[in-house]
Amino acid sequence: MSDAAAPLPRVSDRSFYVFTAVVSTAALAFLAWLLLIRRGGAVEGVDLRFLPAVNASFNALAAACLTAGWVAIRRKARRAHQYFMVSAFAASALFLVCYLAYHFVHGDTRYAGGGALKVVYLLILASHVLLSTVVVPGALLAFYFAWRASWERHKKVTRWLAPIWLYVSVTGVVIFFMLRGSLPTSP
Repeated sequence: MSDAAAPLPRVSDRSFYVFTAVVSTAALAFLAWLLLIRRGGAVEGVDLRFLPAVNASFNALAAACLTAGWVAIRRKARRAHQYFMVSAFAASALFLVCYLAYHFVHGDTRYAGGGALKVVYLLILASHVLLSTVVVPGALLAFYFAWRASWERHKKVTRWLAPIWLYVSVTGVVIFFMLRGSLPTSP
């Protein structure tokens, strides 16, 4: 693929929009079921307590790749931009898989602190969760428009997606450290 790829012939995007809606809805429904209905629970012989640190690392990697991708496109380095964006998507996808696995096995971890820090934590968590719901469909749209070489549509999506995705990735790391800092240390 050359850097100046010609746009693909115009076709209906409807099937892709339906696909994106189904995938996004299924992911959100599964997450809601996992966290609100099933509420996790011990799975015999499985210990995934190391995964929150891995997840924070995936979020940090996604944030670094998003930032590097933004710098690359500003420098008109399309190939580097592509690699960074695919890497950011891969890091976020791995985060999601590990997040779901952890919560399936261990359930939810509650913030143990109180006072003003708990309010700050809950505000960050609420904004993180709310904004994270647009990352999957937004990223799929951005990739689709890039694949179709529909650059104007790609730019329209990424103008609002990039800061949201970066915020979600960075706050994922912040949430990890705030949550860990609130838990009592074991002797």
